[in-house]
Amino acid sequence: MYGIVTRNAEEVDWGEFEVGFYEVKDVTGRAAAPLSDGVNMISCFGDNAAADADPDLVAVDADGTPATREQPYFDWSHICPTHEEYRAGLLEIVSDCAAENDHVRLDDVGFPREGYCRCDRCERRFEESDHDDRFDWRAAEITDFVADAAARVPGRVYLTLYPDPYPGHLHRREGIDVEALAEHVDEFVVPLYDTAYATTYWLETIAKGFESLLDPLRTPFSVELYAVDVDLDDLVGATAVAETYAKDVYFGYDASNAAAAIRRKGAEERTGVTHRPDSGTQ
Repeated sequence: MYGIVTRNAEEVDWGEFEVGFYEVKDVTGRAAAPLSDGVNMISCFGDNAAADADPDLVAVDADGTPATREQPYFDWSHICPTHEEYRAGLLEIVSDCAAENDHVRLDDVGFPREGYCRCDRCERRFEESDHDDRFDWRAAEITDFVADAAARVPGRVYLTLYPDPYPGHLHRREGIDVEALAEHVDEFVVPLYDTAYATTYWLETIAKGFESLLDPLRTPFSVELYAVDVDLDDLVGATAVAETYAKDVYFGYDASNAAAAIRRKGAEERTGVTHRPDSGTQ
């Protein structure tokens, strides 16, 4: 099955896509009304606008360095996941989305990186918790949030994962306990973005890693590919690799190019052209 991730409401109904993810809240803080005919998608703790409006919302490390897009390694600003008022606002958005469409996708869930967050609130919550290990405490905070969000979703719950399947990395990096989250999530989505896909061995390696990580949990995962200005043949090749391992393949932010790739791939399959997982290996 193929799907699209878009900010354009009309594209969720295009015939080439069997599912459309519509960004109701993105990392810039831009907000849109949820749709009834698309899976509404929420950037949870990535929010430039909220960070600019209230710096106290932003996650900080032990030196007080904020997790904002002005810092190295951050493409957008990250809100502290333990901020109760902000979390409550997110849960309201989840409820609003679920009222329009039974299925919801949660994006940008987790702590920014290792070392975050060390704000006074996080320090207090950790000290008051039953956890001796800060990484375990962070994971419990994120799992509790996802559980609260999932309880408001009557249909399918999608959750985006950072594309690092190496054992323990998601737990230490973002506070993501995949096994615990699998109790609340129906499908994980892994964005494997490139602007060219001229080679695909890395895509195969990461997708295979997630297959190994998630298969024992019996929770399916799909791969999301970047479609903006990507050469059509290269996008078709990447799609063939991704769908070898993933349940479905979704395309980000260029519905026209994605639809063309789906049509091209279908035509090639009907005429006997085969793409193998190692077709892009150098």
